[in-house]
Amino acid sequence: MNYKDRSDRVERSIEESREAAEGAAEKLRAVGVQILAAARDELYFSMRFLDVALSSFGYEMDPSVSPFGTDGRTIWFHPQQLGGLMRENRILVNRGYLHMVFHCVFRHMQKPVQERDTDERGLEGRYWDLCCDIAVEHLIDGCDLRPVRFSRSLLRRETYRKLEAGDNVLNAERILRRLKEWELSEKELSALEEEFYVDDHRYWENHMPEKQPDPELNRKWKEIDEKMETDLETFSKEASEQSGNLLGELKVETRERHDYRDFLRKFSVFREEMGVDPDSFDYGFYSYGFSLYGNMPLIEPQETREVKKITDFVVVIDTSMSCSGELVRRFLEETYSVLKENDSFFRKVNIHIIQCDEKVHTDVKVTSREELDEYMEHFQLYGEGGTDFRPAFAHVEELLRAGEFEDLKGLVYFTDGYGTYPEKMPAYRTAFVFLEEDYRDAEVPPWAIKLILREEDLQPAAF
Repeated sequence: MNYKDRSDRVERSIEESREAAEGAAEKLRAVGVQILAAARDELYFSMRFLDVALSSFGYEMDPSVSPFGTDGRTIWFHPQQLGGLMRENRILVNRGYLHMVFHCVFRHMQKPVQERDTDERGLEGRYWDLCCDIAVEHLIDGCDLRPVRFSRSLLRRETYRKLEAGDNVLNAERILRRLKEWELSEKELSALEEEFYVDDHRYWENHMPEKQPDPELNRKWKEIDEKMETDLETFSKEASEQSGNLLGELKVETRERHDYRDFLRKFSVFREEMGVDPDSFDYGFYSYGFSLYGNMPLIEPQETREVKKITDFVVVIDTSMSCSGELVRRFLEETYSVLKENDSFFRKVNIHIIQCDEKVHTDVKVTSREELDEYMEHFQLYGEGGTDFRPAFAHVEELLRAGEFEDLKGLVYFTDGYGTYPEKMPAYRTAFVFLEEDYRDAEVPPWAIKLILREEDLQPAAF
């Protein structure tokens, strides 16, 4: 056999090996796709409200992933590990698929991690990954559905027990705050990571700082979770009961976020105030007059300007036993920090701060920044009875009839939401403000604004 024949034979052998490897890889991929598609279908028959979410992925093989992971568009899987899970228990595949769906629904992969340490991912990143996994697993473990029903370990049950002590919806952000309070050792943190590990997060946006955010992906999943929420509230009520606290979690995650400072400024009014108005002053004519006449400008700056600031305003504090003094103080401190800003506060204002539970206890009138400082310095909470919103509104109506307000624009009521609301719509805008940490869905009257603040929105003000 000459050299050319030997060379052709080697090339044919290499080509046959390559084709055989490609064929084997394609078979592995096909088996993996079948396993994931079967899990998708089984979940669909038990959770039809997830139809769009379950079908929103393509499937691709990636031998580097363990055992699968997603970026919100594609599920990558390790063929041998996925097959191993299937052989161990197909419920583990179902749970893994649903686990990744919930990560996407709550956009865990797109929420930024605030700080990093010297290691590759950073302690903050490890905590965030863990909290996302705990939030999703807690939700799945709460589902009374055969395709995902699985026994829970002692560590998992104990972790849930401690987290549920606050009796609130456990989203990733709340779990993160709780875990940091526990001051976990490295051993405890690693044990929790091992217990709740389900999917590989390497494809998440917040794992790749160099990757640009994908607004289209965020919009896609926002539309999906809004559809899920509507479906759970209407056509799938029975499924909603079997799916644990999924509806409550969706309400928390899809709730519109607000900037409290911007919100307060919506109650501002236009009024003239002493001061130069740079927007209406032309420096060209002003300078031209000096160059032409030597010492006389052609135009003088206006001595007043029209500005938008807060003037007549009412703040009502629910002092029932369900609203703690610490929460009330933090709310007032945040309100105070907005009102004392130079661009929000007229030199003379008319703000009433009312404390009320079943009846009005105090009504402090504030007309200047100095009086507001005095009130905050000696702030004291009165009441701690039940909650009835009507006395505060009746009191404000009496003030209006007495001519106490020149132009009352609005009333902000800080409360937990549990009480008797007035039936009649007042002549001024009204907002009921809740703190997200202690918020349980409360139906406010259709004429009122419902504002839910996060705990970080009410950081103590520095005076």
